[in-house]
Amino acid sequence: MALPFVKMHGLGNDYVYIDGLSQPTPQHDWGSLAPIISDRHRGVGSDGLILIVPPDEPGAADARMIMFNADGSRGEMCGNGIRCVAKFVARSGRGRPAPDHAIRVRIQSDCGVSDVDVWDADAAVARARVDMGRPILNPSDIPVRVFGDRCVAHPLRVASADFRMTCVSMGNPHAVFFVDDLTAIDLPRLGPLIEHDPVFPRRVNVHVATARGADKVVMRSWERGAGLTQACGSGACAVVVAGVLERRTGRSVRVHLPGGELSIDWPADDATVQMTGPAEEVFHGVWPRP
Repeated sequence: MALPFVKMHGLGNDYVYIDGLSQPTPQHDWGSLAPIISDRHRGVGSDGLILIVPPDEPGAADARMIMFNADGSRGEMCGNGIRCVAKFVARSGRGRPAPDHAIRVRIQSDCGVSDVDVWDADAAVARARVDMGRPILNPSDIPVRVFGDRCVAHPLRVASADFRMTCVSMGNPHAVFFVDDLTAIDLPRLGPLIEHDPVFPRRVNVHVATARGADKVVMRSWERGAGLTQACGSGACAVVVAGVLERRTGRSVRVHLPGGELSIDWPADDATVQMTGPAEEVFHGVWPRP
């Protein structure tokens, strides 16, 4: 009944990863296990649980990631998580040579298949660049209940305070709030209120950000189903897209999060977003009761 796992993180956004490639994963209610194993006092401690399993169809990808948030809810995408999955898959010998001495792997998620280039997969800390796909801007597809073909600098009133949000989906929904002073925002209080606001039918990831020039942004995140996190990779992509739409940033931006830095590139409106950052292995273990 023991369940081997590996703990990995991207900029402190940490998950427990289950290897379903080298051996079949047992039948289990993974959504129920996720809050138990993620508990930072009685479990391994993480922002959630990610299964690394074969793709739905042979040859469609090198592996599939199935993600559960720390509250047990299913997540569509995790930018930091997919880098760690790619490191694990590349280290297992899957993948193919890519430019600049990288290994390219294809990872399937609930958002589709993403190409990921991995450098130094055998090292404790690898570097990975993920093609995160094109941002989704139509409100009904994000989803967010507002009128119009985009939700850019749209007013939202929360806890008797007025904010303006730009909403983006990177396969999962994000609300971005540019503010003058990050320290003035009580994100532990406002994050859950915004996450569960009726305007977001599938809840939302909440980000507050400050642009410091065209090529630098500082941000903090409240993740749907996980709470405050050290980093959110898909959120960093959403923040840069929002920065371009609000004309606050350029298209190549260094994004500073509490856990470290990501490089985000969105070359053109019809282009895909590229995210580059680290993926670090922490330790291996065995969970005694799946």
